[in-house]
Amino acid sequence: MANATHIGLDQVRQQLRQPRSQLKGRQASGPALEEVRALIGEPSKNGHRRDLLIEHLHALNDHFHGLFERHIVGLAAEMRLPVVEVFEVASFYHHFEILKDAEAAPRITVRVCDSLSCSLAGSDSLLRQLQNDLLDVKVVPVPCLGRCEQAPAAQVGQQAVAHATFDAVTQRVALNQTEPNALPDAIHMSAYLQAGGYQLAQKVASGEREAESVIQVLESSGLRGLGGAGFPAGRKWRIVRSQPGPRLMAVNIDEGEPGTFKDRTCLEADPHRFLEGVLIAASVVGCEAVYIYLRDEYHEARLLLTQALADLRANAPCDLPHIELRRGAGAYICGEESAMIESIEGKRGEPRMRPPFIAEVGLFGRPTLEHNFETLYWIRELLEQGADSFASHGRHGRQGLRRFSVSGRVKHPGVKLAPAGITLRELVDEYCGGMAEGHTLYAYLPGGASGGILPERLADVPLDFDTLQPHGCFIGSAAVMVLSQHDSAREAALNVMRFFAHESCGQCTPCRVGTDKAAQLMTADVWDRDTLEDLAQVMGDASICGLGQAAPNPIRCVLQYFPHEVGTA
Repeated sequence: MANATHIGLDQVRQQLRQPRSQLKGRQASGPALEEVRALIGEPSKNGHRRDLLIEHLHALNDHFHGLFERHIVGLAAEMRLPVVEVFEVASFYHHFEILKDAEAAPRITVRVCDSLSCSLAGSDSLLRQLQNDLLDVKVVPVPCLGRCEQAPAAQVGQQAVAHATFDAVTQRVALNQTEPNALPDAIHMSAYLQAGGYQLAQKVASGEREAESVIQVLESSGLRGLGGAGFPAGRKWRIVRSQPGPRLMAVNIDEGEPGTFKDRTCLEADPHRFLEGVLIAASVVGCEAVYIYLRDEYHEARLLLTQALADLRANAPCDLPHIELRRGAGAYICGEESAMIESIEGKRGEPRMRPPFIAEVGLFGRPTLEHNFETLYWIRELLEQGADSFASHGRHGRQGLRRFSVSGRVKHPGVKLAPAGITLRELVDEYCGGMAEGHTLYAYLPGGASGGILPERLADVPLDFDTLQPHGCFIGSAAVMVLSQHDSAREAALNVMRFFAHESCGQCTPCRVGTDKAAQLMTADVWDRDTLEDLAQVMGDASICGLGQAAPNPIRCVLQYFPHEVGTA
């Protein structure tokens, strides 16, 4: 009896070792599998790569104008993944439209930005008018589209509509103009090469320009990460370079912070300057592969960067690392470095707990150099002109140059290259042509939605890292949104809090519940100061990542600087 039991257990163990002939749960139909395979291609001998799940979801979503259940099941079968895992990823991202098989996909989706700068320009009334008149298409409000200087901004399918009007949007819908616009008039690789482009990348790759000398220039210049955190670039390169290989690199072009559009503007002007920065960083740090994460709203920039990469590969100035361009799917949280890495791996974009830091354990478990687009865009200029040239700029005791994304009530919004430490008043007067006609300065947001709100009387504070913290704000990505006497600081704060509530990944309770509860409390005529301050404290102390930690800044600023607007004066 004991021997028979032993034989029976061996048979069970043998059965457990064998792979299932099919996954558990709902089975994929033949037609659905054929449709999936036609779009994602045949697998390699090792099967489909798990990290390409989001790319495959995009292929299906683009083609069918949504993700039907049958295709989710088919994709799961094709990739040998549980259906629930594919559904969890698809349902996390705002740009994936999950549909039941019996539903009809929307013919066109029209997105209208409802973030602060576009709201100031009348996007709310545009949205209502489109929803009332366009009955045969889907019209939805969306967070910042990264076109704040073109407010109000909209998208018809994948086509951007700058300074959107009812007529402009409806005309595109009528003509079914949903594909991305023509490529921006960017500097071509041939022109970039004629201007000395990629010579530095060649010298660094060949060892003619020593890696140590490159890092020393970064350190001497004082260049800091320009995505918001402001970590010293040279120090970051040293840390990752000291880690055991293989090392990887992840580039963040997700700039979803409301008010931010500098990366898109620079990319559309000179993509090869950015790519040369990528090659230099990869060579100095020793990164074998580079993953570029571009926000999904930037369809034209994606086409442009795809072409620039093709040109680079066809005429490589040196040995290139493996480079992949990855497409976001509408999730602000993926601007956080570890959430971006999760997304590149084909997962839900939820921030990781730290430690370990991604410099040690990052993308695919390897040491990873993570950088913002603009930081890399500066590399060639810094190395050509030297650290002293960069550091020679600056005002009010600060050093360097900054690109400010300026929007709101100014005559000439846009990306302004200005000295670090310039004040808001100087920035508006000298670089933006002053305030818009009929408007006087009332308040401003110095660092996008999360950077807080300051009154006009503090418009002479230098704008730079570490200068705004004493006033309860920070510079972040240098997204400056300007308000006038016709605007309300409390309404601006409510707008950005609703944004945070919409964009919270939901992983931690303080952020998931706190942002939603705060938005509800902020609609009251008289704010409950004690409850809001308590809520802000909990969110700031207990949230996992910067979204929940910074979300209370607008609350605190309104209570401190604009108490008359919320009845707490």
